[in-house]
Amino acid sequence: MVLPTDTVYGLGCDAFDSAAVQSLLDAKGRGRDMPLPVLVGSWSTVDGLVLSVPHQARLLIEAFWPGGLSIVLPHAPSLNWDLGDTRGTVMVRMPLHPVAIDLLREVGPMAVSSANRSGHPPATTAIGAQEQLGDSVTVYLDGGPSGDPVASTIVDLTGPHPLVLREGAISLADVAEVVGTEVELAR
Repeated sequence: MVLPTDTVYGLGCDAFDSAAVQSLLDAKGRGRDMPLPVLVGSWSTVDGLVLSVPHQARLLIEAFWPGGLSIVLPHAPSLNWDLGDTRGTVMVRMPLHPVAIDLLREVGPMAVSSANRSGHPPATTAIGAQEQLGDSVTVYLDGGPSGDPVASTIVDLTGPHPLVLREGAISLADVAEVVGTEVELAR
């Protein structure tokens, strides 16, 4: 399914359906070495997806969700899902888009990637996504043009210190201010 988000259109599926996840990877032309992030429709959903939610993650969630911040945490080992080669982690985000939030609250967590073929620009409209993905996707949910096509900032909280894997919609300085410590940008 293609759905609108606050950044670009996303290509999503049930995060717990491994066949659907593989179909999503195939539609994008993407390998398992680039695991899929998971979008959630509420703050509390993350509690069921990860091993634990550290204090710094809670601070970031309260400050920037819904919005352009993705957080990498160790996933709950009891979950029966296959998002690709995740090495025991999951990247979660709550998008700031009313259609996406309503959908996620109705269907639950979705594995989502940008709605485009790998190596092509992300789609900012449902029609743009359809031009790239065609019949490999059966449902296109049109929520109008997406917001600014700015990628989310990705903060990895699996190590001893917060590590920004990608600076995007949320600045390094804003992340550091919220977590109360210096934050490094991955090289």
